[in-house]
Amino acid sequence: MKSTVQLYDTTLRDGTQAEGVNFSLQDKLRIVEKLDAFGIPYIEGGFPGSNDKDIAFFRAARRLRLKRARLAAFGATRRPHSSAAKDPQVRTLLSSEMPVLTIVGKSWLFQVREVLRTTPEENLAMIADTVRFLKRRGREVMYDAEHFFDGYKSDTGYALRTIAAAAEAGADWIVLCDTNGGSLPREVGEIARAVHSVLPVKIGIHTHNDGGFGVANALAAVEAGASQVQGTINGYGERTGNCYLVTVSPNLQLKMGRKVVPEASLRRLRQLSHFVDDLANLRPDRRAPFVGDSAFAHKGGQHVNAVAKCISTYEHIAPELVGNRRRVLVGELSGRSAVLMKARELGMDLAADSPEVKEILAQVKRLEHQGFEFEAADASFYLLVRRALHRREPPFRLVEYHVSMRRAEGRETGVAEATLKLAVKGAVVHTVAEGDGPVNALDGALRKALLPHFPGIGRMRLTDYKVRILDSRSGTAARTRVLIESSDGKGGWGTVGVSDNIIEASWQALSDAMEYFLLRRAGKATQ
Repeated sequence: MKSTVQLYDTTLRDGTQAEGVNFSLQDKLRIVEKLDAFGIPYIEGGFPGSNDKDIAFFRAARRLRLKRARLAAFGATRRPHSSAAKDPQVRTLLSSEMPVLTIVGKSWLFQVREVLRTTPEENLAMIADTVRFLKRRGREVMYDAEHFFDGYKSDTGYALRTIAAAAEAGADWIVLCDTNGGSLPREVGEIARAVHSVLPVKIGIHTHNDGGFGVANALAAVEAGASQVQGTINGYGERTGNCYLVTVSPNLQLKMGRKVVPEASLRRLRQLSHFVDDLANLRPDRRAPFVGDSAFAHKGGQHVNAVAKCISTYEHIAPELVGNRRRVLVGELSGRSAVLMKARELGMDLAADSPEVKEILAQVKRLEHQGFEFEAADASFYLLVRRALHRREPPFRLVEYHVSMRRAEGRETGVAEATLKLAVKGAVVHTVAEGDGPVNALDGALRKALLPHFPGIGRMRLTDYKVRILDSRSGTAARTRVLIESSDGKGGWGTVGVSDNIIEASWQALSDAMEYFLLRRAGKATQ
């Protein structure tokens, strides 16, 4: 293992500047504790004094008992023609009582003149005065050189003078920032190497993803001598976001041999990624490298056949190293290998030469031609295989259902009513339920029918419901695909239904979800 690279997380500051991302005070504290347990050395909490939430955060953060992480507060250099000792923003930064203080200053002469509207020499004085003031008060100081790469390309000499001023004043780290996110990896590598050769202090890299190079630029800087990488969990950040820490971390540790976190922590990478997405109320990116659902998913028949023989043919690392898992997707491109591997993944062993495999594959292709999709509906595929193998009778069987809608004058919304007849354990159960819509009413009637026989059904809930029109040219006669995601609080599963009637498609997905839960999750129904 080569030298260690320090990770600096700015999810709680840069990340919250992303469109649609917002964390409560309690969310921020939970994220700090999670990042600390994961092994992140530096966690930036926000701007002290900028808003009530951040003021409350830093007050509460002082009471956290962190095992490894050092908390940082973020601010800027003093104002022009003033002094750091008298600058209100600098004093507020100091009053946060954080052990690490990160200040941002101008590296680009264009910004010095047009944004700060001051002289180049005054900007240098602002940088040096602020760093010196904070260092004399015993803080670890990080200097973020804003727009450094743009400044370097515009006026190399002046850009270097700005970071030299911070270094000479005692900054512990000089962080080169690609603030506009427009630099190329070759440029970042060359410039970072030039800085590393002349600067006597440690350098870090802070990249944005506007050109799609956030991670690549960070890796280029590390190759050139940077020993700190700043970024955010899941790449949250302004515009298109920041460097993805969940992508850069395994690349650094597994591909470049630079230790960033304990090996055991890296195996919790997917869990950390989803934890932060959950708190941000965002759906995880299924195509995210390393941690996404599709990161180690195999669909094409040729690919699956190769993976079955030699895993490394289509996987660059073992998914377990980052807490992920291998998935085989069954669809119209699948072959026998995919069916066998998928069945094994779901706990059902099939003989390669069994006639059922051919039957299952033919049925999958026929159903997908009709519009079914099993990639996100593992539970429906499990039930398809189970039925093909003529396993024991399902825990319930539909006799009939009827759904109606009524709306009274003066009411803003209508009420749906579902009447359901279900065969359960040799008896026909007849239930009625109302709901906000047809699916909600069917769900209620189904639960009423099953709950007396399977009390565990109360633990199951529907977490998502998606509808897609498969052929919009057919208008209201178009076939509809419904995908339902369910959970019992411990795990989740997906089911699918397709019909030219949206209620029937919903019933197929809903009943599959309940049947799967009873067969695989409750356990008692299969004994």
